[in-house]
Amino acid sequence: MDINDSRAMAKLAISALEDKKAEDIRVIDISEVSVMADFFLIANGSNRSQIQAMADNVQEVLGRAGYTLRQVEGYNTANWILMDFGDVIVHIFDKENRLFYNLERIWRDGKQMDKEQL
Repeated sequence: MDINDSRAMAKLAISALEDKKAEDIRVIDISEVSVMADFFLIANGSNRSQIQAMADNVQEVLGRAGYTLRQVEGYNTANWILMDFGDVIVHIFDKENRLFYNLERIWRDGKQMDKEQL
């Protein structure tokens, strides 16, 4: 998959998150600093039901577009759901865990982007 496919996948995932009222969506381009993926998407929700709904919607929208969910972690507890779509990795947090893990700081070598920059 090339970077443009990754961008298209990231845009779809952001749209799916927004449909479920995700808060503070961030995009980090990690393509220059990691072979793991091209983009991290980070968002948070306000409760377990919303966070799970966000994850369900991302999986449904990307699945319909032909993207495969390789792995999902943390769905049942829903304080940090990690969804691995290969070149795009989606992190959905509750507010407390987002502050605690602070992925934006950990991956500061990546390039933070607005969704409009995709």
